[in-house]
Order: sequence, then C-alpha cells, then structure tokens
Amino acid sequence: MNPQSSPIPRQDSAEGAPADGRPGPVPPTVPAGLVIAICLVAANLRTTLTGVGTLLPEIERGSGITASWAGLLSTLPLLTFAATSPLVARASHRLGSTRLLVAALGVLIVGTVVRSLPSMIFLFAGTVILSAAIAFGNVLLPALIRQRVPARRIQSVSALYVTVMGLMAAVSSGISAPLAHTLPGSWRTALAWGVAFTVAAFLAWLPRVRGDKPQTSTRGTPSPVPWRSRLAWQVTFFMGLQSLAFYTAIAWLPSILITRGMSSTEAGWMLFLYQVVSLASSSLLPLLTRGRHDQRWEAVGASALVTAGFTVLFAAPALSVLACALLGLGGGACLVLALTFQSQRAGSSGEAAALAGMAQSIGYLVAAAGPLLLGILHDATHSWTFPLALLAVLGIAMALAGHGAGQDRRIARPSG
Repeated sequence: MNPQSSPIPRQDSAEGAPADGRPGPVPPTVPAGLVIAICLVAANLRTTLTGVGTLLPEIERGSGITASWAGLLSTLPLLTFAATSPLVARASHRLGSTRLLVAALGVLIVGTVVRSLPSMIFLFAGTVILSAAIAFGNVLLPALIRQRVPARRIQSVSALYVTVMGLMAAVSSGISAPLAHTLPGSWRTALAWGVAFTVAAFLAWLPRVRGDKPQTSTRGTPSPVPWRSRLAWQVTFFMGLQSLAFYTAIAWLPSILITRGMSSTEAGWMLFLYQVVSLASSSLLPLLTRGRHDQRWEAVGASALVTAGFTVLFAAPALSVLACALLGLGGGACLVLALTFQSQRAGSSGEAAALAGMAQSIGYLVAAAGPLLLGILHDATHSWTFPLALLAVLGIAMALAGHGAGQDRRIARPSG
C-alpha cells in the first residue's frame, strides 16, 4: 500500500461523524441556499480578471502604459495566486473557513473599487488586492464544499460552480469593452461592473458566519501541507498542467489562428467556441460519471482530448474548429476534475484547504509561466509548431498525473 494515501472509507461519504474542522454532520442533501451561495462565490473568481484582456487596448491608450506593463497587468493575478494560496490553510484554521471567505469577499470589494480609481498606482495595487482575495476564494471553496456537501454530491456541486465561473468569465470578456464605450468613466468603470456580484456573495455568506468556529478549539495545529504525499503531488501536477493549458489557450489561441490566415473576428469566435464547449463539458461530466469514485480514466480521457486538440492545431491547421472543440471538451472536464480532487482526496475540510493551497500555489505558478514560455519559444523559432508540439507533450504528462490523482484514495495523515 502506498504509505502516502489510504483507501476512502465509504462510511464517511455523507452522514458519518464529522471530521476535524467540520461544524457538524454533513446533511444527506445540499440545501438550495447553500448551492446559490457557492455559485455566487464562483461568479467572482474570474469575472474581475477576464474582462481586462479585452480592455487592454483602452487601458494602454487611456493611461499611456507600454505593452510590457500591460502584459505585467495580465500576469500579476497569476503570480499573486501562487504567492497567496499557501497562506489560506493556516488562516482558515485560525479564523474558520466561512469567516475567512466573508473577509476575502470584503477585500475583493475593496480591491475592485481601488483598481478603478484614477491612478496607475491604484490600477496595479487594486489588481494585487483583488487577486489575493480571489486566491483565498479559490482555495476555500473546495474546502467548504468538502465540509458542507455529501461526498456523493461533491463532483456535481464542483461542476456547477465551475460552470458558473466559466459563464461569468465569458460574459465579462464579452461586455467589458461595450461597457467601457457606454458608461461614464470609460474603462475604469467597466473594470468594476462585477462588484455587484461580489456584494451579493458577501451578503449570502454573512449569515453563515454564525456558528463557524476556528479549528484551534478542536485541534492544536492546522492540517499540514502534504508535501511528502505522492497523491498530493499528482493532484498538484494535474491542477498545474490543466491551468497551463487553459491560460495558454486564452492568451495565444487568437494569435495562433490569425497567423494561420483567420481574421481577428474569426479568431475571436474560435475563442468563444472554445469557452462554450468547455462550459458544456464541465456541465455534462457529473452526469457521465455519477456514482463513480475512481476517476482515473476520466482524467486520462480528458487529458487525451486536450493533447489531441493541440496536436490538430499544429498538424492540421485547416481543422481549427475541431481543434478548439477538442480543447474545450478536454479542458472543461479537466478543470472540474482538478477542483474535485482537491476536495475528494482530503479527509477533512482542513486537509482540503491544505491540499488546495498546495495544488493552487504551484498550479498557478506553472500557469503564469506557460503563456510567457510559449511566447519566448515562438519568438525563438518564428513558428507555432514547436510550442504547440510541446503543449501536446505536456498533455501526455497531464494524463499521467490525472491517472494518479483520480484513484479512489485519500491522502494519509502523517504518522507520529
């Protein structure tokens, strides 16, 4: 038996005795109010970020910043995610997951407003503030789902919040530029339109703070980050590689298609197709895997679709529609699985927060390097063939990590 993991005990799958850090027994069903509250948080995890890309030309013209500074503005959130995610588990242990989430939503409101104030200092400072708040939300949501949702419903709830997150990201990408042209304040006002959803999420979670107690009352130390667990590293690498594939596609897919002869409008629609197919995939996955606890082959299959998409993109450029569809099908499923593993492979909400912090800190660091590396390789080779071939190879590595992360096991607590 792998000393770093242990079989998942079925008796803890729903109504069993609460693990450390839970406020009480997990109910057999998921209350509609909790589902809505989770979805409201999910609506804020990308909305304030994805609209920036479409506003960058307006920001450059309106502020006078160079393309390099504009690129830093796009990369800064991912670097902030990587730096902030490891801090969440310990803070959650001290304050309680729900209290910390409410605090993070409050900080997100502040950061969104600060970013829209008339100064470049506020633009970058607000980006760091709101990105740190989103990093806390990214880590806390899998832990709260592990804490409050029956095990058999974890994947369904995870898929739902991924769908909401992706839908709001696509909406933000589409409406930010039109809002900048119609609202007073131009792009600065457009950057802040999503704060309405943040306020709604804050109000939805605020009543749930009552009864949420810090874990220091039940345990002396927080759950340690499972650095020595092979299973944890498999979950982490799967998270990192799927994030790299997603953020690289978002950053470079239009440019790749334009060099293959598409107009910018057509390339934009291809990116839209990729996101829509990804949303459909993330929504359908729980229906196809209902009742299955071992998800190794689902992870391998989804990774294979991503690999095939990048392969078609460089080997058969005329089949770009097929390539985008394959990337969307595989990418949407991989994201749901990556987030689900962070809940399912942990034995308690505290351990889920520790695992999610590890997976997301390293994962977003890898994701931040992906678009930059692809651009460097393109500049060096003056072609997209080698960069796309590298992404296909990384898709194979993602399949190997997913095969390990998808096994029906939990990370074992360190002995001694």
